Amino acid sequence: MADEGLEAARARIDAIDREILRLINERAAVAQQVAEIKAATVPDAERGELNFYRPEREAQVLRRLRDDNPGPLDGDTVMRLFRELMSACLALERPLAVAYLGPAGTYTQAAVVKHFGQAVKARPVTAIDEIFREVEAGLADYGVVPVENSTEGVVSHTLDLFVASPLKICGEVTLPIHHHLLSGSARLADVRRVYAHAQSFAQARKWLDSKLANVERQAVSSNAEAARIVADEAGAAAIAGKAAAQLYGLQVLASNIEDDPGNTTRFLVIGCDSVPPSGDDLTSLLLSSPHARTRPGALYSLLLPFADAGVNLTRIESRPTRRMNWDYHFFIDLEGHAEDAGVRRALERIEGTGAMVKILGSYPRAAR
Repeated sequence: MADEGLEAARARIDAIDREILRLINERAAVAQQVAEIKAATVPDAERGELNFYRPEREAQVLRRLRDDNPGPLDGDTVMRLFRELMSACLALERPLAVAYLGPAGTYTQAAVVKHFGQAVKARPVTAIDEIFREVEAGLADYGVVPVENSTEGVVSHTLDLFVASPLKICGEVTLPIHHHLLSGSARLADVRRVYAHAQSFAQARKWLDSKLANVERQAVSSNAEAARIVADEAGAAAIAGKAAAQLYGLQVLASNIEDDPGNTTRFLVIGCDSVPPSGDDLTSLLLSSPHARTRPGALYSLLLPFADAGVNLTRIESRPTRRMNWDYHFFIDLEGHAEDAGVRRALERIEGTGAMVKILGSYPRAAR
């Protein structure tokens, strides 16, 4: 009797799988129709520049699926499955090229996959400023750059590049960071040198001081680069993710060695076009007051219009303008879209004071 029930359940699963397969391909065919409709409205000379990716539309679809999900699969799993489906369908229209901080196996590549899915042409480059150049030159549709870590703070180089860049922030990705000690050796006692990015050393300082206090630490450009080096060096270990262990054939000597189990890095997606409202957005701004050095309350006057308009600020960072000593730009994140009435009202008031206002981008808030 139990065997009959098991066979019936398996037959039901087979039937469901066939129906899922049919519906997936039906969705893909409709996606192709959408691409054809869009292309028909664009002159032939501009069709090569047609961008089928709509960040706000994708965010709306994924949020709806998460909110409508009845279970037993959790919302994050449902979003991940549908993101891959959407990624594959988009690739039928035109695969996206996305630049990221390489080499392969970095956390930035993991952020690319989390945001865009597997069906993109991921382009590894060696520095953050190269990501900006790839997108500005049209060699990549989008780029993904790290902007802040929950324990180590802001990535200042990323912020500085926004000052002169014409690119827009089109999205954000938050990625839990779990560090692992990888090596070609089988024993922790065999490790004589550890390679990692400087931030990863800082994020795993307590564990390293406890377990490998007398071992040399060598900072490199990325954790994936550390894994690549260790693959060819006896007695060496790298701090990196599990993807790097698989990619470079290394053993995991210790897992989750980060000092803060909530360690998370935030990445920004950069592109050439502004993103329409999605219904749950953030906006990033660059502000600078000509009176910041000479007039008391100059920073207060930049922030007051947001409070009066009921706009919530989620982050503020200062960076030197490099025009003169002790002169600063202010990078601000706020809740809402630049097209929202309250945000517009606040920005108009700030511009009226003579301050410089640059909208770096409005974009869908990442699922938390």
